[in-house]
Formats: sequence, structure tokens, C-alpha cells
Amino acid sequence: DVQLQASGGGLVQAGGSLRLLCTASGFSFDDYAVGWFRQAPGKEQEGVACISAGKRPIYYADSVKGRFTIDNDYARNTVSLIMNNLTPDDAGLYQCNARQYTRDSILSDYWGQGTLVTVSS
Repeated sequence: DVQLQASGGGLVQAGGSLRLLCTASGFSFDDYAVGWFRQAPGKEQEGVACISAGKRPIYYADSVKGRFTIDNDYARNTVSLIMNNLTPDDAGLYQCNARQYTRDSILSDYWGQGTLVTVSS
């Protein structure tokens, strides 16, 4: 059974840190690009960070560069998102996505259920 689970969200004060974890079961991250997306109430979903299969390239949204770090632990089949110096603008539902694709098509596409991040000012 294929599953993608996001965890690690919670309530944190502005300036604090959280570590989100995306865990895969039923498939391996080895050949997948894994990304973190977030959506705040009333706003569109935005891509936060993405790590390609083989760990390169890595993408960060401009708003999180220098504060967030994404990493893939192939041995544990997890992808982490370390978030430092959080602000209220970082709050929202964070979801992870695993995608396997070629130049011409998407082969597999999985979404986790999301984990909520709340940042108090």
C-alpha cells in the first residue's frame, strides 16, 4: 500500500524552528523528486522546497532561502524540511509530494495528508 505521511507541524513562536518529516511507505524515494508545499487560509498553494532524485538540484522559494533546508535520507526513506527563524507568514498546511517523471510525462505522483504549522507573533 503506497502512502506518504507528513509530520512535525505544530505551534511555534516567531523566530522559532520546526522540523517536518515526509515518510514514504510502499515505495522508495530513490527515484523521486520530493517537494514541500504549503497553503495558508485564503491563499493559493505554493511550492516551498524541492529535492530531486540524487539530491541535486535543490529548489527553494525565495521567501524561505537561507532559513529552510530540505534533505533526503535514503536509508530511512524520509525527506526532512528544517525551518528556522519562522514568521507568521510561514504558517499553513504543509504537504509533501513525491513525483517520478520523464521529460515528457509524469509517471507517479503521491501526496501526503499534510501537517499544520502555526506561528504566533
